[in-house]
Amino acid sequence: MKIEELSENFELLDDWEDKYRYLIDLGEKLPPLSDEYKNDNWIVSGCQSQVWLVPNFGTDGKITFLGDSDAAIVRGLIAVVLTIFNDKTKDEIEAIDVASIFSRLGLEEHLSPSRRNGLNAMIEKIRLYAAGGKKDKHM
Repeated sequence: MKIEELSENFELLDDWEDKYRYLIDLGEKLPPLSDEYKNDNWIVSGCQSQVWLVPNFGTDGKITFLGDSDAAIVRGLIAVVLTIFNDKTKDEIEAIDVASIFSRLGLEEHLSPSRRNGLNAMIEKIRLYAAGGKKDKHM
């Protein structure tokens, strides 16, 4: 799924409850993360729920990510974040205006402060990986 498709799908939903259900559906479609990655090496600090993000550095310079959480709504947010950042180069990841994307999706105003903090922590972790952090550990 691309950002444009995600945005169009969110625009079709009238209220927050529908968007919330859609987020949960997106999270259910995430591929399961192997238990071998559900450890402190891949945990995202700053999230209320447990969140794991694992980068895979391709030979073409693009980075893909796997993610998981123990909370259904957070899995949905991970699915959105991965839609935004997967298959991008370091420079593309740095250039993404996440705030405008989330504004377009209508998510920011409906997330609690703790969920927003967790979302920001996920984005910071992805940018850290892209900048070269933890390159010694990848899938």
